[in-house]
Formats: sequence, C-alpha cells, structure tokens
Amino acid sequence: MMQQLGTYIAENWSDILLALWDHLKISVIATVITLVIALPLAVVLMNRRRAGEIVLQIASAIQTIPSLAILGILIPFVGIGTVPAVIALVLYAIMPVFQNAYTGLTTIDPELTEAAEALGLPRRMKLFRVQIPLAMPMIMSGIRIAVVMIIGTATLAALIGGGGLGTYILLGIQTNNDAALIVGAVLSAALALLASGLIKVLSRVSLKSLGIGVLVMAVIFGGLGIGTSVASRVAQGEKTTVVIAGKMGGEPELLINMYKDLIEASDPNVAVELKPNFGGTSFLFKALKSEKIDIYPEFTGTVLQSLVTDGTSAGGKAHVSHNPATAYKDAAAALTAQFDMTYLKPMKYENTYAVAVRTADAKKYDLKTVGDLAQISQNFSSAFDPDFYQQSDGYPGLQKTYGLKFSSAKTMEPSLRYEALADGKIDATDAYTTDPQVKQYNLTLLKDTKSFFPPYQGAPLMNASFASAHPKVVAALNKLAGKISDEDMREMNYRVTVNHEKAATVASDYLSKNGLV
Repeated sequence: MMQQLGTYIAENWSDILLALWDHLKISVIATVITLVIALPLAVVLMNRRRAGEIVLQIASAIQTIPSLAILGILIPFVGIGTVPAVIALVLYAIMPVFQNAYTGLTTIDPELTEAAEALGLPRRMKLFRVQIPLAMPMIMSGIRIAVVMIIGTATLAALIGGGGLGTYILLGIQTNNDAALIVGAVLSAALALLASGLIKVLSRVSLKSLGIGVLVMAVIFGGLGIGTSVASRVAQGEKTTVVIAGKMGGEPELLINMYKDLIEASDPNVAVELKPNFGGTSFLFKALKSEKIDIYPEFTGTVLQSLVTDGTSAGGKAHVSHNPATAYKDAAAALTAQFDMTYLKPMKYENTYAVAVRTADAKKYDLKTVGDLAQISQNFSSAFDPDFYQQSDGYPGLQKTYGLKFSSAKTMEPSLRYEALADGKIDATDAYTTDPQVKQYNLTLLKDTKSFFPPYQGAPLMNASFASAHPKVVAALNKLAGKISDEDMREMNYRVTVNHEKAATVASDYLSKNGLV
C-alpha cells in the first residue's frame, strides 16, 4: 500500500499541491469573512442580551441544516465553484466564533468593568484594554473550533466544482482508489492540525499584532486570488470557456473528458473547464437551468422519471417507453417544451439499472429474477445509491412493482455499496449494467421480467440558447451519437475504477482508437 501511495503522489504531486492550495485559499477566505462578521456582531450585541440570544439561536439553527442542502440552495443564486463553498462555510463557522465571543464578553466579572469605569476609561478604551483581553481565551477557543470545522467541511467544495482536497476524497471513493482517498484525507487532517496549532500560538500574541496579522493575511490571499484569476484569463486569451459538469463516478468523468477532447479538437478558440463529481441529478440540473454550467451528460430514463412531467399521467411523471428510440424522442421533446433545453443524440450503450446480489446467494436461493428475490426479501438487507433510493424509477417503484420487503433499506455512497455487498454487510443493492464491479466482486444481476427499468441512454444536455450560439460544440458532441457499446463502456470503466487509470487518458484512448479526434 505504501508503494502504491508513493507512486500515486509522485505521478500527481503537482495536481495535489494545487488542490492543497485551493483548499487553503477557501479555508482562509471563509475564516477571515467569519471573523469580520462574528466578532463585531458579538461586540455590538454584548449589551443587548435579547438580540444577542436571538442571533445565537439563528446561528445554531443554521448548523442543523445539512451542508449539501445549503450548497444546493445557493447554486441558482451564486453559481458553482468557490463562492457558494465560502458562503456555506461562513454560515457554519459563525456560530462557534459568535457564541464564544459573546459568552466571553458577557460573563466578565462586573467588578472589573466597574473598576475601569471608575478610572474614567472611555467606552472604546474599556473595550480594547479590559473587556476583549479578558474575553480573549474564549474568543480564540471559538476561532480554533471554527477553523478546524471550516477545513474539514471545505472538502465538500469539490461537489460543486470548488476544488480542494475533497476532489481526491471523492475520486478515491468513486474509483475505489485508496491512494487518492488517503492523500485527500491525510492532507485535510494535517492542515486542520497545523491551523489549530497556529491559532494556539497566536493566542499568546497581542491584540494589535493579531489584528494586523489577520489584515495582512486577507490582503495576501485576496491578492493571490485575483492574481490567479487574471493569470488564468491571460493564459486563455480570447478563448470562449465552456463549463462541463458530470455526476459522481468514473463513467460520468469519462464522458465529460470525451466531450472536452471533442470540443477542443473541433474549435481551438474554445477552452473547456471540467467539473467532475459534481453531485447528483438535482444539483446538475439546477446548475444547468441557472446557466452556471453549460453541458452535462444525462440519461433518458432519468429525464423521463425525474426531470420532466406529464399532466396526463399519474403523479405528474412522464410515461416511459421501453423502446430506447421512443424514450429518447419523448425525453428530448419534453425537455424542449418544459425547460427550453436541447438534448443531443444518445450514445449506443444503455447504462440501465439492475438489482445485484452475491453470486453465492443467487445459487443458494436459486435467484434469477427480481421476482425470485421478492419471495425471500424479508431475509435480505439492502442499501442503494441515494438517487436510486428516492427516484420513482428506482427503489420506491421497484418495491411497489415486485412487492419487495427487505429487512432494512438504506442509502449508501455509490462506490461503497458494491464492497458492502461483497463483504456481506448487505445482501442486495442497485447496480448499473456497465459497472465493472459486477465482474470484480463476482455479483449476479437479476432479470427485470416486468420491464420496470426504463431505457438509459446517455446524451449531452444543454440549454437551447447555448446550443444555438455554439453550433461547432453541438457538431463535435454529435460525433458520439450511436457510439460506445456496452462492452466498450464496461472496459473503460474497469480501467478507471479497478486499474485506477486517469479518466482523461482512457477517454482520449477511446476517441483516438475510433478515429473521433
């Protein structure tokens, strides 16, 4: 394992350093903004106890909101990348800083403040010479808690294209790459410990020096951030930037890298920015609607079951034909009519859902179909991809159609569910027919005899306005129409997920081999 880790670091050290820098930058910016908001607020409200308690309750309530929910809410308003990540981190960090500062300032021995007043100290001098110094241990403790929290939570920035060490954690989970996972987790933990130790040292520094240090830090990181942005724009010159995002996993990353290569090969004036492991369907679709991203690969079954509606069908969900060509035609028409979006022609392969069990159990209980599993499902535990668990074309509909009654059903990270099934932690899970883990873990896919699962053909999805303004991009992406067989995708997925090859390399190999670039 150590040899694998060393090799991985040697091959990716420049990208790792860039991710570390992004993580540090996000954390420092969020910390500075938090201090600028929370500390003055605590000072203003220390003599207004009722208002202070209200603010404290609001800050506490914000911390109960799941971080992913906050990120999802922010995307339509502030887009993707660093900005929503920083806002979310600030919202979470305000509570410990404000709480400790407010508590420290309001619990000072009244005799000490009365003595300061008796000496004739003005309010401002009393604040900076008496009250803040006395409250400083509590204030620094709150800052220390907030900084560690910010650095740990900043890993979620990777979900919305914000970069940072979370990129390697997600990559490790999605491709079962322990080396990438260790790099992201260890560096994040080391950064948190280093920051905690630095704050402990700063707690012994004078108030004036501390304030100057925070100001200098803000200026340095602000300047470097602006410089990086300017340098990036200079490097791109007059090129048009196209932002392509993908869902979590190796296969979406393969597809968006293919999109990138095809687009840049067809038009040298276009620079493609990739946002891999962006999150689930709702994140991506929301970002596309608000024009925060330009393109992402989506599947026909997901469009019809989760994104578009049909007022003539029960529950408002569109009817899904089990004919792939008809399903695509219906999905494209609905997206155009309801969201003014363009859905390009699909690829050949179908990455449809299936129910997977261990091959040993399939033989033991003579399980060949989902109906067979339903007969003994009360003795089986299950775990599903979060999307599958809630979508009507996933577990809820499957449960109703086949009468499944598992002893337990829960959600689990997509890449972890296969390992959990192989290790006996669960007995059944959802699978994709092109996933390499089916072969890797010796699993059996049960037949869907009632044709419950709809066709799942992938195709690029974009706003109609973008498609109209970028005909060369559309022409480039249409080269994938009818391409990539099930066998091709399984092989590519195996190379990325099992052999840990880079998705960009595997994607480029396929395009070159098939004469597409």
